[in-house]
Amino acid sequence: MRWTVHGERAVYESPWMRLLLADVELPDGHRFDHHVLRTPNHAAGAVVYDPDRGVLLLWRHRFITDTWGWEIPAGRVDPGESPAAAAAREVEEETGWRPGPMQPLTSWNVASGVTDHHFDAFLAGGATHIGDPVDAFEAERIEWLPLDRLRAALRAGDVGDGPGLAALCYALAFDDIG
Repeated sequence: MRWTVHGERAVYESPWMRLLLADVELPDGHRFDHHVLRTPNHAAGAVVYDPDRGVLLLWRHRFITDTWGWEIPAGRVDPGESPAAAAAREVEEETGWRPGPMQPLTSWNVASGVTDHHFDAFLAGGATHIGDPVDAFEAERIEWLPLDRLRAALRAGDVGDGPGLAALCYALAFDDIG
């Protein structure tokens, strides 16, 4: 069943996001305000896989959740940029590795109950080291995790970032890696 949206009003706005209150009505007639987070740009990232090295990941701290974990290189798609180009750019900036050709892996709405934020995941076959990462503040360390270590990290809960978790599990489930 479809909810009726009677309108939205801004609570907060910045170049990164808009927090809105949506005036919604359920099919039974119950009407209420629902918080909605809208993002002007969606995000993209890449599972960079090399059969001899494993998957290229970043070990980083996220201050919002105060957690450490493995993540795929990812970030915002700039205006006029394709998601594949954004994913490749993010890999290079965050890791210092230039990824191989980007192949679409999957895409999804990150948390459709509260936000319109969209994520596109790509698969890159290998990468070439070109130097230090431009965004050195992104990660404490950058490593190629062999698939057995990746699976152990997934089981241990060490991949807690939603986009990375979804992309890696998708790639493993459909034999895109390994």
